[in-house]
Amino acid sequence: MKANLVLLPGDGVGPEVTAAAAAVLERVARAGGHQIQTTEALLGGCAIDATGSALPRETLARCRDADAVLLGAVGGPQWSDPSAPTRPEQGLLELRAELGLFANLRPIPVYPALTALAPLRSELLESVDLLIVRELTGGLYFGPRQEQGDGEVAYDTMLYTTAEVERVAHIAFQAAQRRRRRLASVDKANVLASMRLWRRTVNRIAEQYPEVEVEHVLVDAMAMHLMRQPARFDVILAGNLFGDILSDEAAVLAGSLGMLPSASLGATSQGLYEPVHGSAPDIAGRGLANPIGAILSLALLLRHSLELELEAAAIERAVAATLQSGLRTADLGGQAPAGTREMTRAILGALL
Repeated sequence: MKANLVLLPGDGVGPEVTAAAAAVLERVARAGGHQIQTTEALLGGCAIDATGSALPRETLARCRDADAVLLGAVGGPQWSDPSAPTRPEQGLLELRAELGLFANLRPIPVYPALTALAPLRSELLESVDLLIVRELTGGLYFGPRQEQGDGEVAYDTMLYTTAEVERVAHIAFQAAQRRRRRLASVDKANVLASMRLWRRTVNRIAEQYPEVEVEHVLVDAMAMHLMRQPARFDVILAGNLFGDILSDEAAVLAGSLGMLPSASLGATSQGLYEPVHGSAPDIAGRGLANPIGAILSLALLLRHSLELELEAAAIERAVAATLQSGLRTADLGGQAPAGTREMTRAILGALL
């Protein structure tokens, strides 16, 4: 296997967790005899400081030419002014749109060794295995918006087209086919016209997947169900805003945001992979960040973009074995917590 990857370390703890994932990539590539080249580029706050743009043209060109992209995190307090004309998050949103990445896959791994960390009774976490599929390039994040007059009136429009819903629904149904054949579509169809279009379209696409059981759940009800009966669900399909909120809520099932990976996919094998957590500027540069979200994002990259299932599964087993051994970073409640390097070394050791 020959492949070209772009690494976007970004801001805060991004460079630290990206370096951890890169070390794991080097190990599995060498073991499998794969020639995987990596180059680094700027995105986010560091790119603003260096070039004035959150997504420099050179970065976009490199990403377009790559087989896949691995991202650390973007943002930080020095770029946090919401009225600033250029913000780190704009670079990430633009990159997703430019690469045509319309579906965000967020698996929620629940490890038995970590169930005590979740604010739920351990029996509620038995058999929990969720995949949240979030629409990524539509809805409120990309709809028409305006702030009028003296700033006393503003609006953001939740805009969806049938085609946008169709393409992400196919991704979700196909994932459900490979899993437990259950799909819950989240909307607010009792109030919002855009969500009624969403529900009609999902129902129509469901006719092509008769083996998948479909239910529609209002977003407020889903927020409650995730805490009361998470094992009831398999694949959860949601729009951009609702998917963003629900996936962060579901992170408590895994014990920490630091555990969660994500994959942003489009119509081709190219994808953008990143941990769900933010840049965590309060611990940046201190070697305390949990690298597991980034390392599991690498596993998703190997699976979805490079079709290296054996290597992806090996990484996931190594993470599970490391957690089972009792090693914990600070976010996982370790009394003598391991740092980023210690956790990475342990995962590398479990790969042998």
